[in-house]
Amino acid sequence: MKTRILALAVLMGLATGLMAQQKEKKDERAARGANQEMQKKNRETVQNAINLTDAQKEAFKQSRLALEKQLQPIRNELGEAEARQRTLTTTDKPDMDAINKNIDKIGSLKTQMAKMQAKHHIEMRSQLTDEQRLKFDMFRHQQRDGKGPKRIKHQG
Repeated sequence: MKTRILALAVLMGLATGLMAQQKEKKDERAARGANQEMQKKNRETVQNAINLTDAQKEAFKQSRLALEKQLQPIRNELGEAEARQRTLTTTDKPDMDAINKNIDKIGSLKTQMAKMQAKHHIEMRSQLTDEQRLKFDMFRHQQRDGKGPKRIKHQG
Protein backbone atom coordinates (compact mmCIF):
# COMPACT_ATOMS: atom_id res chain seq x y z
CA MET A 1 0.00 0.00 0.00
CA LYS A 2 2.79 2.40 0.91
CA THR A 3 4.55 1.74 -2.40
CA ARG A 4 1.38 2.58 -4.34
CA ILE A 5 1.00 5.86 -2.47
CA LEU A 6 4.67 6.62 -3.02
CA ALA A 7 4.40 5.78 -6.72
CA LEU A 8 1.31 7.95 -7.03
CA ALA A 9 3.09 10.85 -5.30
CA VAL A 10 6.09 10.50 -7.64
CA LEU A 11 3.85 10.44 -10.72
CA MET A 12 1.98 13.52 -9.54
CA GLY A 13 5.29 15.30 -8.96
CA LEU A 14 6.52 14.41 -12.45
CA ALA A 15 3.26 15.51 -14.04
CA THR A 16 3.43 18.85 -12.23
CA GLY A 17 7.04 19.33 -13.36
CA LEU A 18 6.16 18.56 -16.99
CA MET A 19 3.23 20.97 -16.92
CA ALA A 20 5.47 23.72 -15.53
CA GLN A 21 8.06 23.10 -18.26
CA GLN A 22 5.40 23.27 -20.96
CA LYS A 23 4.12 26.57 -19.56
CA GLU A 24 7.67 27.98 -19.50
CA LYS A 25 8.17 26.99 -23.15
CA LYS A 26 4.89 28.65 -24.13
CA ASP A 27 5.90 31.78 -22.23
CA GLU A 28 9.30 31.82 -24.00
CA ARG A 29 7.65 31.47 -27.42
CA ALA A 30 5.20 34.26 -26.61
CA ALA A 31 8.01 36.52 -25.42
CA ARG A 32 10.01 35.82 -28.59
CA GLY A 33 6.99 36.63 -30.74
CA ALA A 34 6.35 39.84 -28.83
CA ASN A 35 10.01 40.83 -29.17
CA GLN A 36 9.92 40.27 -32.93
CA GLU A 37 6.76 42.35 -33.22
CA MET A 38 8.35 45.13 -31.18
CA GLN A 39 11.46 45.07 -33.38
CA LYS A 40 9.30 45.30 -36.49
CA LYS A 41 7.36 48.23 -35.02
CA ASN A 42 10.57 50.01 -34.03
CA ARG A 43 12.00 49.48 -37.51
CA GLU A 44 8.88 50.96 -39.10
CA THR A 45 8.93 53.90 -36.70
CA VAL A 46 12.56 54.65 -37.52
CA GLN A 47 11.94 54.34 -41.26
CA ASN A 48 9.09 56.83 -41.01
CA ALA A 49 11.03 59.14 -38.69
CA ILE A 50 14.00 59.43 -41.04
CA ASN A 51 11.74 59.73 -44.10
CA LEU A 52 13.06 56.81 -46.12
CA THR A 53 12.05 56.64 -49.74
CA ASP A 54 10.36 53.48 -50.98
CA ALA A 55 13.59 52.51 -52.77
CA GLN A 56 15.56 52.96 -49.54
CA LYS A 57 13.02 50.93 -47.59
CA GLU A 58 13.28 48.09 -50.10
CA ALA A 59 17.10 48.26 -50.11
CA PHE A 60 17.14 48.17 -46.30
CA LYS A 61 14.74 45.23 -46.27
CA GLN A 62 16.86 43.25 -48.75
CA SER A 63 20.04 44.11 -46.88
CA ARG A 64 18.54 43.07 -43.54
CA LEU A 65 17.34 39.79 -45.04
CA ALA A 66 20.80 39.05 -46.45
CA LEU A 67 22.38 39.81 -43.07
CA GLU A 68 19.94 37.54 -41.24
CA LYS A 69 20.71 34.71 -43.67
CA GLN A 70 24.42 35.14 -42.87
CA LEU A 71 23.86 35.40 -39.12
CA GLN A 72 21.54 32.40 -38.75
CA PRO A 73 24.21 29.66 -39.02
CA ILE A 74 26.46 31.61 -36.65
CA ARG A 75 23.61 32.00 -34.15
CA ASN A 76 22.98 28.27 -34.39
CA GLU A 77 26.65 27.52 -33.76
CA LEU A 78 26.66 29.99 -30.86
CA GLY A 79 23.64 28.26 -29.31
CA GLU A 80 25.43 24.92 -29.60
CA ALA A 81 28.59 26.35 -28.02
CA GLU A 82 26.60 27.86 -25.16
CA ALA A 83 24.84 24.53 -24.58
CA ARG A 84 28.24 22.82 -24.65
CA GLN A 85 29.45 25.32 -22.06
CA ARG A 86 26.60 24.40 -19.74
CA THR A 87 27.50 20.73 -20.19
CA LEU A 88 31.20 21.35 -19.57
CA THR A 89 30.61 23.38 -16.42
CA THR A 90 28.11 21.04 -14.80
CA THR A 91 30.12 17.82 -14.89
CA ASP A 92 31.53 16.29 -11.75
CA LYS A 93 35.12 16.97 -12.88
CA PRO A 94 35.12 20.03 -15.16
CA ASP A 95 37.93 20.24 -17.74
CA MET A 96 39.17 23.84 -17.52
CA ASP A 97 41.08 23.59 -20.81
CA ALA A 98 37.90 22.56 -22.65
CA ILE A 99 35.89 25.23 -20.84
CA ASN A 100 38.41 27.94 -21.78
CA LYS A 101 38.55 26.80 -25.41
CA ASN A 102 34.76 26.89 -25.57
CA ILE A 103 34.70 30.37 -24.03
CA ASP A 104 37.12 31.48 -26.75
CA LYS A 105 34.86 29.95 -29.39
CA ILE A 106 31.79 31.74 -27.98
CA GLY A 107 33.71 35.03 -27.93
CA SER A 108 34.90 34.51 -31.49
CA LEU A 109 31.37 33.82 -32.73
CA LYS A 110 30.00 36.91 -30.96
CA THR A 111 32.82 39.02 -32.40
CA GLN A 112 32.13 37.68 -35.89
CA MET A 113 28.45 38.57 -35.54
CA ALA A 114 29.24 42.06 -34.21
CA LYS A 115 31.56 42.74 -37.16
CA MET A 116 28.90 41.63 -39.64
CA GLN A 117 26.29 43.82 -37.93
CA ALA A 118 28.63 46.82 -37.89
CA LYS A 119 29.37 46.38 -41.60
CA HIS A 120 25.63 46.17 -42.30
CA HIS A 121 25.01 49.33 -40.25
CA ILE A 122 27.68 51.25 -42.19
CA GLU A 123 26.27 50.03 -45.50
CA MET A 124 22.77 51.13 -44.54
CA ARG A 125 24.03 54.48 -43.30
CA SER A 126 25.90 55.11 -46.57
CA GLN A 127 22.58 54.99 -48.47
CA LEU A 128 21.15 57.93 -46.53
CA THR A 129 21.17 61.65 -47.15
CA ASP A 130 22.92 63.92 -44.62
CA GLU A 131 19.64 64.76 -42.87
CA GLN A 132 18.56 61.12 -42.75
CA ARG A 133 21.99 60.14 -41.45
CA LEU A 134 21.70 62.57 -38.54
CA LYS A 135 18.30 61.17 -37.55
CA PHE A 136 19.52 57.61 -38.03
CA ASP A 137 22.54 58.24 -35.81
CA MET A 138 20.36 59.90 -33.17
CA PHE A 139 18.13 56.83 -33.12
CA ARG A 140 21.11 54.48 -32.69
CA HIS A 141 22.42 56.59 -29.81
CA GLN A 142 19.01 56.67 -28.10
CA GLN A 143 18.52 52.96 -28.64
CA ARG A 144 21.73 52.25 -26.72
CA ASP A 145 20.46 54.47 -23.91
CA GLY A 146 17.27 52.39 -23.73
CA LYS A 147 15.09 55.17 -25.07
CA GLY A 148 14.47 53.68 -28.51
CA PRO A 149 12.69 55.29 -31.42
CA LYS A 150 9.94 57.02 -29.42
CA ARG A 151 12.17 60.06 -28.90
CA ILE A 152 12.67 60.79 -32.62
CA LYS A 153 10.29 63.43 -33.82
CA HIS A 154 8.81 62.91 -37.25
CA GLN A 155 9.10 66.04 -39.38
CA GLY A 156 7.00 66.39 -42.46
